Amino acid sequence: MRGGAFTARLGANESVFGPSPKVIEAVGRAAADGWMYGDPEQFELREALAEHLGLAVGNILCGTGIDGLLRDLVAACCEPGDSVLASLGSYPTFTYFAGAAGVRVETVPYQSDFRQDLQALAESAERIRPRILYLTNPDNPTGSYWQASDIETLIERVPEETLIALDEAYCEFAPASAMLEAGFIRPNLLRFRTFSKAYGMAGFRLGYVFGDPGDIRQFNKIRDHFSLSRLAQVAGIAALADQDHLRTVLDLVADGRERLTRAAERHGLTPLPSAANFVAMAVAGDAQYTGELAERIEASGVFIRRPRAKGLDNLLRISVGTASDAQVFEDALERALHHREA
Repeated sequence: MRGGAFTARLGANESVFGPSPKVIEAVGRAAADGWMYGDPEQFELREALAEHLGLAVGNILCGTGIDGLLRDLVAACCEPGDSVLASLGSYPTFTYFAGAAGVRVETVPYQSDFRQDLQALAESAERIRPRILYLTNPDNPTGSYWQASDIETLIERVPEETLIALDEAYCEFAPASAMLEAGFIRPNLLRFRTFSKAYGMAGFRLGYVFGDPGDIRQFNKIRDHFSLSRLAQVAGIAALADQDHLRTVLDLVADGRERLTRAAERHGLTPLPSAANFVAMAVAGDAQYTGELAERIEASGVFIRRPRAKGLDNLLRISVGTASDAQVFEDALERALHHREA
């Protein structure tokens, strides 16, 4: 929406419930030290994450969100002409970075149930032997997920020379059965997580990767050692120390998903089961109609997302917000649908 603010911001999967009050307090206290660079070794933050995950400090590195870490991953691992593999329509930043680096991007379509096709990904990895296989669990933009045992089966099938980048940005929202144990470490597996979603800290640009120490050390060859601000590091430590706030947010998100699910059903859309902080809704129409519907909703001042890849292009993706946000979205959806009927 150009030239004005959105009435409801439901398109970026941010947490409207915000960071922990302890984060706000810690950042306020640290602001006077903002004249100093952040610790280039991120030691205290990595130590806090190591305790949180039950890993060693050497298993972990932090960066400017998962996006920044994926950019560094491509830079560290790929040369022009290499190939990488991903699902067609999954979170696109990884493939943007790969394409910009002159890397060939191979894709596999989603299944008809809007889940990533693990069997096809494994077969393609065995055939292509890409430099990197990018996988999301839970998935963005569908909210779907696979059980940890299914992910482990895929990992075991992928050739050893292929590095698996497992994006777990929405892990806190997922059933425990969907997530690999934190101690599941393999030489060709890197797992990416973020403070942007459940912790409500998208504006701090803070994410982390964990895996085999040898793989983690490769990032040091190319990363910007001073990109992670002092305030972001302080915020991350404070967020980890307030798991009560996290649990409160998870309950609020579960309620919000149910609210969006009911709204979709009332208006003839099919909500997909979600293990994230958003709900994807299938529209009973083709891609053109779905696009027109999305444009009318945004014209009402509601920011949402619509996947564009074939097979996903009849979906609308709506982030969980407040109860008021959900009502604003539902009102805009109703007007958009009636506009079509008129």
